[in-house]
Amino acid sequence: MRIAVNTRFLAVSELEGYAHFTKGLILNMHSFFPEDVYTFLYDREPVSVIHERNIEHLHSGPHARHPLLWKWWYDLSMPRMAKRAKAEVIFSPDGFCSLTTPIPQVLAIHDLAFLHFPEGISAMQRRYYVRNTPKFIRKAKHIVTVSEHAKADILEHYPEALGKISVIYNDADPGFRPLDWSAKEGVKSSLTDGCEYFLYTGAIHPRKNLVNLLKGFSWFKQRHKSNMKLVLCGRQAWKNDQFRAQLATYKYRQDVVLTGYLLQERLVEVMASAYALVYPSLWEGFGLPVLEAMRSGVPVIVSNNSALPEIAGDAAVYVEPMDHEGWGKAMGLIYKDEDFRRACIEKGHVNAARFSWEQSARDMHAVLASACC
Repeated sequence: MRIAVNTRFLAVSELEGYAHFTKGLILNMHSFFPEDVYTFLYDREPVSVIHERNIEHLHSGPHARHPLLWKWWYDLSMPRMAKRAKAEVIFSPDGFCSLTTPIPQVLAIHDLAFLHFPEGISAMQRRYYVRNTPKFIRKAKHIVTVSEHAKADILEHYPEALGKISVIYNDADPGFRPLDWSAKEGVKSSLTDGCEYFLYTGAIHPRKNLVNLLKGFSWFKQRHKSNMKLVLCGRQAWKNDQFRAQLATYKYRQDVVLTGYLLQERLVEVMASAYALVYPSLWEGFGLPVLEAMRSGVPVIVSNNSALPEIAGDAAVYVEPMDHEGWGKAMGLIYKDEDFRRACIEKGHVNAARFSWEQSARDMHAVLASACC
């Protein structure tokens, strides 16, 4: 099978959700089905290239980072490259697909956050999503999404997806694993002057609900005599003015560490050295940091909404996302009760074992093979 893959999110150095999903699936499919040929399609010359046998690389402009350029790249550039690659099927993992190519396409839609939290993107981007998502769903031969919750949400808003949508779960990168005591002490020494810390990972923008996390951390600090820090790992994304304003006058500003975007090797170390992950997101189609923490031997405090209970199972402490006192109490529970914390870690190991890149890759390969027919 000759498979073209939209890899425009792999062209940059700062990889996030779509890119990790794409990389995890394709590298595992490549491992289990080495006879297939994959062509990665970029909208620019990639910063780093995955060098594997039977993976080819093509790039063509424009840099598709604006709705007008999205249409140009998906409807003109991507089809030309896929045709040049003699692709039998195109996999597009970022919610967009070509409306012009005759080659069968499999489309991944991770969530409908643009409908539930439209303020998180620009008005022009929102119009593009709203206008074109129904067209993409009709055009695609098959659709995959990353949780049963996301599937139900897609079907509720786009019933035309009925009969051609499947769930294929994410998994954490295998690099996420527990560290020994000395390694964790080294990370804490370099990051927080040796202090324990609660950790958030992900982009910093309104849907991630970090203002309420700051309020919850204040509640925790006011009630516990602790040098605990709060470490926030991720790029400063669009519309984070409220968060920056809150942080500028924050009483415990000296206890908050912003690392910016971390490369995978460093993020693995920072995750495994955390006292607990706090993930207060308002909406997730999956919530990959939850699994990354569990595979790292780190307990999880997470919002009780969207797909997060499906992914975290019985291994997390759940909080209503707008209840800042609830976040503070959950942090206090993990901090005060070491037996409870250890139980959360053990449950996390068991829960994370439900997810497998191998199984997801085999399921994805079956979907692509079916779409070729």
